[in-house]
Amino acid sequence: MFRPFKIAAAIAAAALLAGSAVAQTESAGDLIVVHAGTLLEQPGKAPRKNASVVIRNGKVEAIRDGFVDIPGAKVVDLKDSFVLPGLIDSHVHLDSDRAGVEGLLVGVTESVPAHAYEAQMNARKTLLAGFTTVRNLGSNDGVTLALRDAIAKGWVDGPRIIDAAAAISTSSGHMDGRLGLNDQFREAVPVTNVCDGPESCRQAVRLQVSRGADVIKIATTGGVNSIIGAGVGKQMFDDEAEALIATAHLYGKKVAVHAHGADGIKLALMHGADSIEHGTIMDEETIKLFLKNGAYYVPTLSTINGYLERIARDPNAYPPAVRAKIDWRIKITGESLLKCVPRGVKIAFGTDAGVSKHGRNADEFELMVKFGMTPMQAIQAATVNAADLLGLSSEVGSLEPGKQADLIAVRGDPLTDVRVLKSVGFVMRGGRIYKG
Repeated sequence: MFRPFKIAAAIAAAALLAGSAVAQTESAGDLIVVHAGTLLEQPGKAPRKNASVVIRNGKVEAIRDGFVDIPGAKVVDLKDSFVLPGLIDSHVHLDSDRAGVEGLLVGVTESVPAHAYEAQMNARKTLLAGFTTVRNLGSNDGVTLALRDAIAKGWVDGPRIIDAAAAISTSSGHMDGRLGLNDQFREAVPVTNVCDGPESCRQAVRLQVSRGADVIKIATTGGVNSIIGAGVGKQMFDDEAEALIATAHLYGKKVAVHAHGADGIKLALMHGADSIEHGTIMDEETIKLFLKNGAYYVPTLSTINGYLERIARDPNAYPPAVRAKIDWRIKITGESLLKCVPRGVKIAFGTDAGVSKHGRNADEFELMVKFGMTPMQAIQAATVNAADLLGLSSEVGSLEPGKQADLIAVRGDPLTDVRVLKSVGFVMRGGRIYKG
């Protein structure tokens, strides 16, 4: 009897189950009252002092003024803290944060189950850093698809995951896993996420949809980390981009587009991309297309932190063709955000964690403020805006009745100093306490 299943995903799920951790609270069905000294229930609006969040069955039931007591309720005392919705990172790669030469090596020497354990570890780091929802934008072996489902079932601890399965590009594009390999190994690497021509690109999207992808990730330009000296400009024809985006939308999937060069950003936006990731080079035409289409910009500024740290540890951490692009990226990072913020382009928080280090996602806030955003705007980008981009506004992004009880707490005021979000002391997701 034929049984259609993916061996890699099955192995990954088993590995993840073995790595399960236990949330530090009673079941989500308990009645909980959180006493908040300061509560930012809806980012973008002024916070309130001395408020109570009433939580039942893992969801917000009510927000009340003062510190209310309800008979039989578990009370969480955060009277000395600033409470806000759980944070959302719109661009992560949970399966690893080992990059450059090291990342290439482990990709061919370590097993899928090993990657599954690493992904679960990174997911837990992310959750404990206050990020209760993430969008994972690319993993070829099914590990993060399995992790998404394992977390949803309560088998392991981690953030809610919106997953792209394998990201797609044209051959020799940013997602071509054969780049940097010799001919012998090139022939052994599967490239089902690579397409050339409209029909091939439609098939590539349909494959990821069939694997269970929540969102489709494509690359219209080269990448900084691509082991090829072809730059970061457009590397896809018009009919290919149109086929990819139209097919994803046909199946009700949003499209996240890796794009550095302005030509590749325009290509994606002209065909209806839902978000542009990185967006390193912007001109007036690209900004007008953002405003016309209502697409989100996800800056991923903190990638430069990962680059700087690895290079400081090992100057040869990256091949020469990659290092030249890294130096350029470090120099130009933030310029596009400075252009976009005053023009009203919609911004969603995303780090590209995996290039930067997992668990340090909040480093992005400091850079967002450095390059033109107020602390409130940066927090909005990581809550209400990111929830909208991910299609989860009815569930997360703010603390309102009927939404998931995802909330975090910090000491200090992040509206005055956004850096306090790097030290989250309390984390709740879906009514379960994971930290604090």
